[in-house]
Amino acid sequence: MVIRRFLASASRRPRGADGWRGYVVGDVHGCFDLFDRLLADIAADHRRRPPARGLLVLLGDLIDRGPASAQVMARVRELGRSSDLKLVTLSGNHEEVLHAILEGNARQVSGWLKFGGIETLGSYGIDAAEIAKLPPAEAQRRIAAAIPAEDRALLESMGDSFRFGDYLFVHAGIRPGIPLEQQALADLRWIREPFLSDRRDHGMTVVHGHTISKAVEEIGSRIGIDTGAYATGRLTALGIEGRERWTLDTVEGLIVRERKDA
Repeated sequence: MVIRRFLASASRRPRGADGWRGYVVGDVHGCFDLFDRLLADIAADHRRRPPARGLLVLLGDLIDRGPASAQVMARVRELGRSSDLKLVTLSGNHEEVLHAILEGNARQVSGWLKFGGIETLGSYGIDAAEIAKLPPAEAQRRIAAAIPAEDRALLESMGDSFRFGDYLFVHAGIRPGIPLEQQALADLRWIREPFLSDRRDHGMTVVHGHTISKAVEEIGSRIGIDTGAYATGRLTALGIEGRERWTLDTVEGLIVRERKDA
């Protein structure tokens, strides 16, 4: 692992949940090879640190765009059964659309195919070009028949957000100025502006994916960790324990933030 060290501001440091070490993974988008590599690095990092209860949070958009969504879903199901880390899986907007199709919404099929559904169907052994020629209702039925029951159950089980001490983990972000309990599901899974440019203190540090940045992006009280794995080869995880933070990614490895104060 490459280790690069740099200083982090001491002005305000949120704290993770007491007694826990958390790892949060950004948008996987069907990149099974990157996901597998990052999971191995997370496991190694967790083992090398002092014993602590471990949490693994997946921020959603596990599927679409990359070539191996079915394999990613299978690995997530395996993690739920066997990982040493407690697993929390959140739904992204891509899971939301596929779930709607599986529930009978044929109107979503055309858009989904354009934004990654073709690759997802291919990973399940389905000829997406053939699906695209069908009337929407028939295409919906064929897609529903192609996705196995265990993956449908996984989609249905995904959460919307997860609180971890002073952190909130969510796929896209929050609507600024709105209490957490009043946030709209559409914003949690789809929002960009005004969230991305808002520098106010949200009362928590929001860790999110959904919007690609070249590297981990910290603005105000938000941290964006979608580094565009399917396009860049960089899949990123954020580690949190107490007031410490660090990142692991599939390009640079482990990056440790050092505090300015004692």
